[in-house]
Amino acid sequence: MGSNPDIVVTSPSDGRVVGTLAAHGLEDVDIAFQRSRKAQQQWAEVPVRQRAKIGLRLHDLVMENQSRLMDVIQAETGKNRSSAFEEILDTANTARHYGFSAPRILRDRRARGPMPLLNRTVVQRRPVGVVGVIAPWNYPLSFAVADVIPALIAGNGVVLKPDVHTPHTALAAGELLLKSGVPDGLLHVLPGIGIEVGQAIAAQCDYLMFTGSTKTGRILGQVAGERLIGYTAELSGKNPMIVLPDADIAEASRGARHAAFSASGQMCISAERIYVHTDIYDEFKRRFLADVKQMSVGIGKSWEIDMGSLISANHVEEVDGVVQDAVQRGATLLTGGVRLSNIGPAFYAPTVLENVPHDAILRTEEVFGPVVYLQRVTSVDEAVELANESEYGLNASVFGSRKQALAVAQRLNSGSVCINDGYVSAWASADAPMGGWKQSGVGRRHGDQGLLSFTEARTIAEQRFMPALVHKPENLTGSTFSTGLSKLMKYGKYVLR
Repeated sequence: MGSNPDIVVTSPSDGRVVGTLAAHGLEDVDIAFQRSRKAQQQWAEVPVRQRAKIGLRLHDLVMENQSRLMDVIQAETGKNRSSAFEEILDTANTARHYGFSAPRILRDRRARGPMPLLNRTVVQRRPVGVVGVIAPWNYPLSFAVADVIPALIAGNGVVLKPDVHTPHTALAAGELLLKSGVPDGLLHVLPGIGIEVGQAIAAQCDYLMFTGSTKTGRILGQVAGERLIGYTAELSGKNPMIVLPDADIAEASRGARHAAFSASGQMCISAERIYVHTDIYDEFKRRFLADVKQMSVGIGKSWEIDMGSLISANHVEEVDGVVQDAVQRGATLLTGGVRLSNIGPAFYAPTVLENVPHDAILRTEEVFGPVVYLQRVTSVDEAVELANESEYGLNASVFGSRKQALAVAQRLNSGSVCINDGYVSAWASADAPMGGWKQSGVGRRHGDQGLLSFTEARTIAEQRFMPALVHKPENLTGSTFSTGLSKLMKYGKYVLR
């Protein structure tokens, strides 16, 4: 590591130096994979119930160390305290879920053979080897541990590359994982500068997990495809919210504010476009703007702060460029649209627009900031059509009566749909898979699939009786045999499974 430049992490809130650490290079990646592969061979032989206990211990450790973890998250990302706390809850919840459910998900499963009495078929799950995880900066604890913990419990080694903005959060998570019982050498956290480390991980891992932009996801997907390894990617989103005419306007406004501006809008599942039925559009707009204008933006650990900073001054520049492009093309700026440099170098006001034209960047591309636009619709069909016109399909939400909202949810082309909630109910459901349709990704995290993805299936089929019938085709002819076989297949499953 000595020949590699140092990583200097500065807080986006106030520009102060959070810490300096040595960047890892290609040689470090090679060593990490060598050590992880060696440790993984022994780890894979540990019974799954014992491996799963690291999830339960990690849950306790995260909750015990929540204040310290939130401090690090806030220092590196600039997000407010409640958004940092969401990461604590998500991480602990995911660890606990797999701690309890992994033995059930990974146990040997009996499968029906061609002849129930004569065959016994079992499907086993074995770890893939060493999993590569490339994690983002926006939720540096959640999106590292949510993928690392199921990979480890499945019996794999893991090499994790955190984003250059948030290495200390990932390193803190790695320390807690070791304390939870992860064997030495099995897990490696490798902060690195540039794309070299990520590409090296993708070139050596047996399964790749990536969270980030669709552009980068496509590049890594090509690497995974050329190597014929498994790949899960949660990518960009342009997430719609639909407010039906029978919605509770106050509830919908609060939900929209939370969905659009949590973590300063820097979530792949943030709401960036809100379609409101014309019958309630004016009242919803009035209430929503009032709620947004009351938001507290600032620095610190106070739970009263509603929104923190963006990840960098450069990102503020990009977000503002999208807003100004929309305004120049005819959009109406309802509130915000300004830098809050008086607070810090990476602050931007919560921003709401309407009348956004089709040729504006804001209309179709992910902003990844505290920016949302409203659009009036004259029917539910129009709202659904507009919601589905995007090339992305990660998350959606519907506010309205349960019956009407459920009917609309069935029509939305999205990996998850939340009813009377922006994103939390789906994200917090660790037992349910979460991921994107269309250009928003491949594969799923959470749920059974979020664990099984890190395994290979092995089918063992045993022939129990009458091998002569199988090996002599002449014995498999005739109406008597055919009739008997039909009855055997019909009733045999009840006799022997």
